[in-house]
Amino acid sequence: MKIDKHKVVVLTYELKVDGMIADKATEIKPLDYIQGCHMLIPAFEDQLEGKQEGDSFEFSLQPEDGYGPYEPKHRFDIPKSSFEINGEIREDLLQVGRMIPMLNGNGDVCHALIVEIKEESVTVDFNHPMAGKVLNFTGKILSVREATEKELSEGLHGEFLPQQGHGCGGGCHGCGGHGEEGGCCGGHGEDGGCCGGHDSEGGCCGGHGEGCGCHQN
Repeated sequence: MKIDKHKVVVLTYELKVDGMIADKATEIKPLDYIQGCHMLIPAFEDQLEGKQEGDSFEFSLQPEDGYGPYEPKHRFDIPKSSFEINGEIREDLLQVGRMIPMLNGNGDVCHALIVEIKEESVTVDFNHPMAGKVLNFTGKILSVREATEKELSEGLHGEFLPQQGHGCGGGCHGCGGHGEEGGCCGGHGEDGGCCGGHDSEGGCCGGHGEGCGCHQN
């Protein structure tokens, strides 16, 4: 059976970025998804279209087909007061290299990387970690089957249920990933998951003006 719309695909993959392994799914813990339901990067699904069980794959996605270009405007300073909890700034939470959940002015959760800590402010970066990167994939198709009506309406893992706010044809755009941190490009982890990815507006806090109304979640 070949991969096309509404097929359930189970696969392994390894993602290399800048010569380093950034994410992977193994035969013990593979990636599974429904083709054409927009849960993965569209270009990733396009590369797998027509393949079948047992096929191997190897391809690269340019930034414009992955998480978009790196946008300097999505990196800016936020006053340290934005990180107050019960009237105190949690200095222990402010560590360079740490990804922290924040809320924008619309109440949406967005994840920011702390890149610099200054005396009165914190420099954060709302670009997706893979923005501006070439994504190099290798992997193998483990199985392909028809999705059931229940899976098409609810998702393989309940991701299309009403409380999630998405159905088949909606959802988030990750490239997969089931790592401990949710996968650098998506997945179902707690630290961002598939909704932590790049979107057509350039990210969760993109285009909301200076400071973008973000504060710690």
